[in-house]
Amino acid sequence: MMSVFAAAVTCTAWIVGSVLWVELVRDAYHVLSHRVPFLYRQHVWHHRVFRRDLTFASADIYCKAQWHNDLPECLVMLLLSFGAWYLCYWQTPTYQWAALAGTAYTTMFLVSCIARGSGSEWAREATDLTHMPGAFTSPPARWFVNRTYHWRHHFDDDDAYFCGTFTLVDKLMGTALALKGKTIAVTGASGTLGRSLLLHLHQAGAKVIALSSQSEPVTLSVDGKTLAVKTVSWQVGQEAELSQLLEKVDILILNHGINVHGERTPDAIAKSYEVNTFSSWRLMEMFLATVRTNEDIATKEVWINTSEAEVSPAVSPLYELSKRTLGDLITLRRLDAPCVIRKLILGPFKSNLNPIGVMNSDRVAKQIIALAQRDVRNIIVTINPLTYILFPLKEFFVSLYFRLFSRSGNLSPSGDRSESAKIKVEIER
Repeated sequence: MMSVFAAAVTCTAWIVGSVLWVELVRDAYHVLSHRVPFLYRQHVWHHRVFRRDLTFASADIYCKAQWHNDLPECLVMLLLSFGAWYLCYWQTPTYQWAALAGTAYTTMFLVSCIARGSGSEWAREATDLTHMPGAFTSPPARWFVNRTYHWRHHFDDDDAYFCGTFTLVDKLMGTALALKGKTIAVTGASGTLGRSLLLHLHQAGAKVIALSSQSEPVTLSVDGKTLAVKTVSWQVGQEAELSQLLEKVDILILNHGINVHGERTPDAIAKSYEVNTFSSWRLMEMFLATVRTNEDIATKEVWINTSEAEVSPAVSPLYELSKRTLGDLITLRRLDAPCVIRKLILGPFKSNLNPIGVMNSDRVAKQIIALAQRDVRNIIVTINPLTYILFPLKEFFVSLYFRLFSRSGNLSPSGDRSESAKIKVEIER
């Protein structure tokens, strides 16, 4: 029995491995097509085809793109697919047929490419799925390339989002999220982490906006020079005043918070929940209400600092309670969110809010941005190894619970229920 099981596992491994191998070849070829001038002259046909709504400008150019770009790509994949077979032949010759799965997989791409190049409308509609026009039905996917994900390669940043089917190469290269040219607003901008985030986002090519409760403009030190950052002053409870600004923001980072430490007075309870939970919630909902078009769905994001307090003590009960509440609300909202929402699960970094923190905020900010560029949706930066185990488990089971025992109610991007979906609630007396 064990030998049969081992044989099945080995066979499956070669099948899956050979398919992943040719996908890696395809993505590597795509990257090279943007780096090598000769290849780019062929690849540029692919970029000339589509308008921003993914309709193509010319059927003739579409067909030529298949011959100039897709066909050479498929031939390279086909040739190198035999590398997996050759390796299997020398390692486990009994299963060499399984390693030809990548070759068969590539052959399907080759046949469909020739059909599209020959002008077959059926082949285009059946096989060129990431370029089909129409409204986007979901944000960019995490592990598989959907239309929303690939749209960004054409119209957000053609030096990123290279993957064709699986997003692994983009994750490894840090090209799964382009920050260059993005307008990014950061709350809590006067704080230690806020300033570090602004600095490294600026260095990544983003246009940064500081949202601060302080009246003084936020400045950064860049290469020994002082850089004045566009600063917008606001106060908790006055989130509506930022509504017009949020229309123009691509990524909103909710980083503000308060720590009352050991206090447990009614005023401390109210203040903790108002600042740490409900203020962030209101800003997030206002921002989600700006997600209306395909471009918004593809490029807008919210990053929310919910803290390691979601799963571990912070030696501050009200900080923990308010952050956990925010974390659970975000997990619930993610089920229907019209764009990507990332959580920042951060350990104790040294700041005015936490003067006994042990991590350096500058390094924390660098790691946050690096992980976001690898499309990590739950960004964990901490010295506590248990958090890397406990948080994914907590997030999975809480999300599953919410999915099973709640319903969307036909939510609009802003979270409002449509008139047709409103629920009549009877109050039992």
